[in-house]
Amino acid sequence: MSTVCVTGASGFLASWLVKVLLQRGYTVKASVRYPNDPKKTHHLLSLDGAKERLKLFKADLLEEGSFDPIVAGCDGVFHTASPFFFDAKDPQAELIDPALKGTLNVLRSVAKTPSVRRVVLTSSEAAVSFNARPRTPEVVVDETWFSDAEWCRQNQQTKFKSFIPSLFLNLYDENAWWISWSYKFIFLCLNCDIKNTYTSAETFPNATYGWVDIKDVVDAHILAFEKPEANGRYLMVERTAHFSEFVRILRELYPNFKLPEKCADDKPYQPTYQVSKERAKSLGVKFTPLEQSVKETTESLKEKGFLKPTYI
Repeated sequence: MSTVCVTGASGFLASWLVKVLLQRGYTVKASVRYPNDPKKTHHLLSLDGAKERLKLFKADLLEEGSFDPIVAGCDGVFHTASPFFFDAKDPQAELIDPALKGTLNVLRSVAKTPSVRRVVLTSSEAAVSFNARPRTPEVVVDETWFSDAEWCRQNQQTKFKSFIPSLFLNLYDENAWWISWSYKFIFLCLNCDIKNTYTSAETFPNATYGWVDIKDVVDAHILAFEKPEANGRYLMVERTAHFSEFVRILRELYPNFKLPEKCADDKPYQPTYQVSKERAKSLGVKFTPLEQSVKETTESLKEKGFLKPTYI
C-alpha cells in the first residue's frame, strides 16, 4: 500500500483523514506544528495502525523546506494545513500568507520528490462564492465559481479574501505538475454555533450554510488520490440549509432537548441556494443526508459526555 503525506494532521478534517487512511492500510507521514504536545497528538497516536504506519513530523507552512523530509518517499500528498479563524487582526499575515505561501512551500517540496504522483488540496467555501453573483434558491453554485478579491475588499469581507485564483496562476507560472484539487464546502466556525444550539443558546443565527458530513469529505479526498481520472475542482456539500432547518431536524430527532425557539434577528431568513453535486458524484462520492449526519453527531456528543444530562 502507498505511503502518503497529510499536512496539518492535528486538525479536524486531517485527523479523520489520517484515521481512514490507516484503516485502509496506507502508511502516513503527517505534519503537525507541535509534535511533542500530547493535547495535539494523542488522538492521532492512539489510532488503530498508528504505531506501525504513522510518523509525525514538525513543520511550519512559512518555513521553506520544512516539508521536504515529510514529502520524501511519498506517492501522494494531502495538503489540508491552513489556519482559519474569524477574529484575525491582520488577515493577510494570519490567514492569507500561510494559506498561499504555505501551499506553494508544500508544492516546492513536492517538486523535489519524483515519487509524488498526485496532490489533493483542501480549500474552503471562501474561495468559491464570495462575489457579486446572487445566491438565491434558483442559483446553482458549481466548480466554475471563484470568489472575487476586490469584491471582498469593497464589502469588508477581509477574512474571506480569495487567495485561490492567485495560487492557480502561480502554479501555472511555476510549471507545477498534475494536481487534483479537492474542495470542502463547509464553514469552519460551525462547531461553535452547533455547541451553543445544543446547550445554552436562546436563539439560532440567521445564516445559511453548506452542510456536509466529514466522512464524505474524507472519502472524496481519498477518491481524488486513488482515481487516475480525477482532476480539477470538486465541491463537497450535501445541501445548503438555513440554521433553522438544523434546529428543526434536531427537534424532530430529540424532542426532549431544550433548543432555541427563535432567530437571532427579525430580518428575513438568509436564502438558501443550490450547489452542484455532479462532479463529486462522478468521483464516486455518496453523500450522507443531513438528517443522518445530525443524528450521528448528536449520538457521538452524548456518548463522549459533551451534552449536559438536562439536555438528553
